[in-house]
Amino acid sequence: MKTIKGVGAMAAMGVLPMSNLACQSQGRKLGVALVGMGSYSTYQLAPALQDTQHCYLAGVVTGTPAKEKEWADKYGIPSANIYNYENFDAIADNKDIDVVYVVLPNAMHAEFCIRAAKAGKHVICEKPMAISVKECDDIINACNEAGVKLGVGYRLQSEPYTNEIKRIVREKPFGEVRYVSAEAGYRSRSNPDQWRLDKALAGGGALLNMGVYAIQGAIYGTGQNPISVSAQEFSTDPEYFKDTDESISAQFKFPNGATGNIFTSHSANVNRHYSAFDNGWLELNPANNYGPLSGRLSTGEEIKFPHESQQKLQMDDFALHVLENAPNKAPGEMGKRDMIICEAIYQSIAEGGRTIDLDLGRMGIVD
Repeated sequence: MKTIKGVGAMAAMGVLPMSNLACQSQGRKLGVALVGMGSYSTYQLAPALQDTQHCYLAGVVTGTPAKEKEWADKYGIPSANIYNYENFDAIADNKDIDVVYVVLPNAMHAEFCIRAAKAGKHVICEKPMAISVKECDDIINACNEAGVKLGVGYRLQSEPYTNEIKRIVREKPFGEVRYVSAEAGYRSRSNPDQWRLDKALAGGGALLNMGVYAIQGAIYGTGQNPISVSAQEFSTDPEYFKDTDESISAQFKFPNGATGNIFTSHSANVNRHYSAFDNGWLELNPANNYGPLSGRLSTGEEIKFPHESQQKLQMDDFALHVLENAPNKAPGEMGKRDMIICEAIYQSIAEGGRTIDLDLGRMGIVD
């Protein structure tokens, strides 16, 4: 099996001329404060920030006093850079912290993103951006008014496999895309008390958690936003999933006539992307976990890149957006667009699977 290499692969990986890299390495690093010390911050973001080139872990915000000492000892964080949810706004006076990364339950995203913006800090908001389109607008407006940058924690937008799909769709070596399928989900049964199963905190279930990855896959797998969606919800364990959606399927139509299916679940381990073109196809399997990912083409070629932390790539990309005005790989408009689609999916389900028209244009699409 042949491996994809060459200029296209280098572009997908964001490889820059050595002179630029040398120049960037001499610049300052941005200090990042993580808000919320759950598993994602603990096992993904904090370790990634030990390897980033353009930013570093400068502070933390936690509602658990015991974690303050734990994180201070582990990462050498000074007490002046450790905050709780009550004194968080004092972060405005902390010159060590440039970026606030909000990693709280979904229903808390808007509050802390807005407070971070008002404190004059650039903002990364973990996905989903919020629990409603209105909250997305509130976050975007707060960042615009404060003159700070806003990014959404879509790690896949910075990793090379996703960008290789974008390149193939854009350059059309197999012709036009005609169909896309995107699946994202895992089996959740170990903790019925987790916040992701509490609608008041999560805003939704599988769709807002893993479904946004499937929605994104359908969009970058066609290079277009959908023009309509219909959807269905399935439940196999209503006792466990009392408050949130367990599994959802949705069907998209796209401006060029292409169609797509997405599936997301908290009951099934699904992790695949497939795009079919006039004269071939591509597949990623796995497609959206923390990696390593794996891909292949209908020609027999393998899509393969060196594995790196997706979170490291994501946070460095955002830091370069702040420092050098590099493209924002996951702007707030992308998060808002995905929430518009999620609300349309929930509307379709509530109305018995009725097709809901969408008018998104090129909103949130980053080539």
